[in-house]
Amino acid sequence: MSLRLRLALFGAFVMFLSLALFGLLVYALAALGAAADQDRSLRQHAADAARALATTGDDALRAREVPTAIDLRTRSDVFIEVLDGTGAVLYSTGTLDGRPPSVPPALAADAPVTKADCATSGQPPAALRLCVQRWSRADGRGGIVVAGQAARVPTDSLNGIRAFLIISGIPSLLAALLACWLVARRALRPLQQVAAATDDIGRTQDFTRRLPPRGGRDEVAVLTSSFNRMLGQLDETYRRLAASLETQRRFVADASHELRTPLTTIQGNAGLLAFGPPLPADVQADAARDITAESERMARLVERLLTLARADAGLSLQLAPLDLGELAREVCRQAAAVHPELRIADHVTPAWVSGDQDALRQLLWILLDNAARHANRSATVALGVEQGWARLSVSDNGPGIPPAERERVFERFYRADPARSGGGAGLGLAIARWIAEQHRGRIIAGGSDRGAIFYVDLPLAYSDATLLRPS
Repeated sequence: MSLRLRLALFGAFVMFLSLALFGLLVYALAALGAAADQDRSLRQHAADAARALATTGDDALRAREVPTAIDLRTRSDVFIEVLDGTGAVLYSTGTLDGRPPSVPPALAADAPVTKADCATSGQPPAALRLCVQRWSRADGRGGIVVAGQAARVPTDSLNGIRAFLIISGIPSLLAALLACWLVARRALRPLQQVAAATDDIGRTQDFTRRLPPRGGRDEVAVLTSSFNRMLGQLDETYRRLAASLETQRRFVADASHELRTPLTTIQGNAGLLAFGPPLPADVQADAARDITAESERMARLVERLLTLARADAGLSLQLAPLDLGELAREVCRQAAAVHPELRIADHVTPAWVSGDQDALRQLLWILLDNAARHANRSATVALGVEQGWARLSVSDNGPGIPPAERERVFERFYRADPARSGGGAGLGLAIARWIAEQHRGRIIAGGSDRGAIFYVDLPLAYSDATLLRPS
């Protein structure tokens, strides 16, 4: 059953209950008043007849038959019956089975002088409602006047009211059903448009579409606004998911490519040593060194891939206060031993930051290894404090990074100008950016054709949150 039909039926049911309650109330009030109205009318007729008899002549008090008497079995008109002091009927305007209706003796004996008493006489369908009152004349003559009517009159009136309520209620219900149907159709039309639009969006997966905005603040307008917000969030999520999937696809492809090179070298040299012809000692030593070098290169690549995978999984570093200056001097000393061909100059001052010692050490090694690959035998490490921030810089005198490439060098597996390729996998700077961001800092690339420089800005451990970054 459709929502429109349910709403229409519900509205018609409410209308039915309203009409039923109204009809019952009207019928109850009519039932309470019908008998009282009949008694009031009969008392009035009896009082009028008693006043007329008190002033009438003697001829009017003689017993006689009324030729146009009312047959009380078939008609419900009011009749008047006059009795003398002995209870004999002088005349009656109504007959029951051919004779004047009889008055119950108890009712006649207790007949009052001013206000008539009323009672029901007989059995249905010939039951009569009788009201009796005494009348008297100045000459002492008197008797009883009876005003009566068929007792079924109130019932007939109630039957008419009941029939009217039923006959008028049926068209009212039909009209209410039609009105509710039209109102529900008009009210649900915007919802049908929303449903059609959402179904089309779901079928085409075009999350850039929006529902037409509606004026006002009714429920449909609120629903449309909420749905458009949901579409915006869904579109943004869909774009992020698509970008993430594309990044993962490129990541897997690039990782496979990077791993294939050392694996090929290792397999080739290992096969040569294991299954090849006898080789001179120096050739065997070269092959073993190649295997060792490529194994170390592959180990570093795998370690960096794991670092990025943990970063993608939401890994958070545990930060604690440490002296970045002391850490930088230690890494510079170690790097000088690892890269004896590189002259490393350090201009480091103490700077306490909240950081992860291992992660910051890895960041410095990434920048120094990058400088060692690209520098012309010279690199400089500097650390200073400015406006609540520690600025660490690592520069070299190599070919430099073109301005258009300075943001892209932090992308995974991206290599800038071939002059700065250096055989790296293109993962180090991506890891360095993640470490800087984990420390609520940043890393940016700069320099010129005379060399590259990387700046790392980290907040000092005692820095207030309102302090500004260095420009």
